[in-house]
Amino acid sequence: MEVIKTAIPEVVILEPKVYQDDRGYFFEAFSEEVFSRLVTPTHFVQDNESRSSYGVVRGLHFQAPPHAQAKLVRVVKGSVLDVAVDLRKGSPSYGAHVAVELSEENHRMLFIPRGFAHGFSVLSSDAIFQYKCDNYYAPQSEGAVAWDDPTLSIDWRVPTQDVILSAKDAHHPCLDEFNTPFIYGEE
Repeated sequence: MEVIKTAIPEVVILEPKVYQDDRGYFFEAFSEEVFSRLVTPTHFVQDNESRSSYGVVRGLHFQAPPHAQAKLVRVVKGSVLDVAVDLRKGSPSYGAHVAVELSEENHRMLFIPRGFAHGFSVLSSDAIFQYKCDNYYAPQSEGAVAWDDPTLSIDWRVPTQDVILSAKDAHHPCLDEFNTPFIYGEE
């Protein structure tokens, strides 16, 4: 497993060693021991999966403390642009984002620590997206930032007229319109 640093040090790309032959491929998608040694000690408690079609943008979601979540995400089918936005007040990268293409071809995974909003756009005709969470979903703690917040300058790589949103995702506040529940150093 190779760990690739991003512009925000806590957000990392994981590239597994893929063994391919004429039968197909095999790779170890997750090992708690390896992940703890190479990235950070994390105990994931919930796995989620979604299927979405081209142009769907999901996000930018987070769960506030005490139910904050770190996530390890990957694509099983198709391709997405995965985005993590730093919401930690006092962080040197507050409001900055990392955007990484995850696909069934590159087998990359992205680790998003607590204190970040997360979202993705579907670049292929459809995509199956999986993510591990280190805390259980708590609806009373969910929050979000507007996917199209102009101060974030995220290029979702989908033309605006093709973006498909849930009713809820169409009405989130911009970053400067809410008081972040995360404090840098308290993740």
